[in-house]
Amino acid sequence: MTPQRPSQCLFCEMAQGRIRPSTIFESDRLLAFLDIYPIRRGHVQIIPRDHFTHFDDLPGDLAGEITTLGQKIARAQKRIYRVERVAFLFTGGDIPHVHAHVVPMVEKTDITSRRYIKEETLTFAATPRATMDELNVVANELTSALDTA
Repeated sequence: MTPQRPSQCLFCEMAQGRIRPSTIFESDRLLAFLDIYPIRRGHVQIIPRDHFTHFDDLPGDLAGEITTLGQKIARAQKRIYRVERVAFLFTGGDIPHVHAHVVPMVEKTDITSRRYIKEETLTFAATPRATMDELNVVANELTSALDTA
C-alpha cells in the first residue's frame, strides 16, 4: 500500500521531479541527492520516493534498500574524500519525510550529541549553503565513484 502524500512536502516534490536536487542516484523507489547545507563535502541525503513520515513506518525492505545504498555511497565517499569513517543516520526532524544522511566524517564531532558535550552553553552556526557550481562538481565526483563501485 502506498502511503498518503501530504500536500506540502519538499521531499515528495523532489521524488516526483517537480523540484530537481543535485541527484547522485535514483531508482523507482529511492532518490539520493546532495544536501544543500552540507556538514562536509559530499553530504548526501537518501529518501524513499513514497512518503513515510516516521522511520518506524518504513517497510523493512525499503529501509534495507536505503541502508544498502548508504553503504555504497559511504564506500565512494571514503575513496574520494580519504576519510576513515562515514556517518549514516535516519532523521526526520526538519522535514517530516523519512530521510537518511550519509556524511563523510572529517572530525569525530561532525555528527554530535548534546549528551556528551560538557559545556553548558554552546552555539551553533548554520552550515553555509552550497553553490550550484559546488553541488555540480560534488555530484559528478560521487556519481562517477558510484558508477565504478
